[in-house]
Formats: sequence, structure tokens, C-alpha cells
Amino acid sequence: MTQEKIVKIVVRKNGPYRVYGPFQLVDYEDNVFQLPVDREFVSLCRCGASENKPFCDGSHHKINFQADTKATK
Repeated sequence: MTQEKIVKIVVRKNGPYRVYGPFQLVDYEDNVFQLPVDREFVSLCRCGASENKPFCDGSHHKINFQADTKATK
């Protein structure tokens, strides 16, 4: 029996969203972003300061990003 891989999204404290597992990232015009093949995860910006949006480039550290919300159950 094969086990399907699931997508896991981790909300990092005052940092990016980390996405684990197989997924496709598509913009509002249906353009597909190229993701590294050998990746363990992809970090998506949520501070708005990344120079490589939608991907995180670590800018949240430079601007001292403080999230207004946190993930709750």
C-alpha cells in the first residue's frame, strides 16, 4: 500500500510560512512558480519586505517583523 504525501504548512513565529510536501504555487494569472526539485520545504513571505516575493529572503529579520496574529487551533 502506498502512502500519499500531505502538504504541511508551518506558521513560523514572526517569520515566513514554511510549506513541506508536494504542491504547486500559482499566481493570480495562473502562472506556475518554479520550485526547486530537491527542496525539503519552501518559505513564503508574510512580512511583505522580501525582494523575492512570494518567497522569503530573510527580510523579516532586517525589519524586525512582528506578526499581528498567530496560528491557533
